[in-house]
Amino acid sequence: MIIFFQDDENFAIGTLSATAIATSGHTPACMSYLIDGAVFVGDTLFMPDYGTARCDFPKGSSSALYHSVQKLYELPDDTTVYLCHDYLPPSRQAFMYKTTIGEQKQHNIHLNSTTTEQTFVALRDAKDRTLPVPKLLLPSIQVNLMAGNLPEPADNGISYLKIPLNQF
Repeated sequence: MIIFFQDDENFAIGTLSATAIATSGHTPACMSYLIDGAVFVGDTLFMPDYGTARCDFPKGSSSALYHSVQKLYELPDDTTVYLCHDYLPPSRQAFMYKTTIGEQKQHNIHLNSTTTEQTFVALRDAKDRTLPVPKLLLPSIQVNLMAGNLPEPADNGISYLKIPLNQF
């Protein structure tokens, strides 16, 4: 069963109360989930020493990401932030999986509590122009657009992801 949540919609996971928070920017479909004093942010924020998610995917928007992060920054400073993944910067020796809203607001190298939208958009857009196309972008877009479902099987019963040969 697929459920599409609206921004600020409350739902339950067993006995846990949860709230869906729309956090577009990386893609227009990004969501974060507030559950029991913790927020699971997907590809929105990374560890403060690495910054924020890229916004150059189809229909991504650095301005939208700025506003999404502002919504997260309205949460209490002691809210635990669970990350989707960590890119290990040269300044750190170990991977990490969580931080807090307060740490993000104080130390995020791309978007802290004093960063203006204009500054963030200029920084994020400039950085995104230097990033390579991810190796699995085209297959992942095909699955993401189908809410995680694989394409319909062909006549032989096998589902195929289609890759344009002369596009990149």
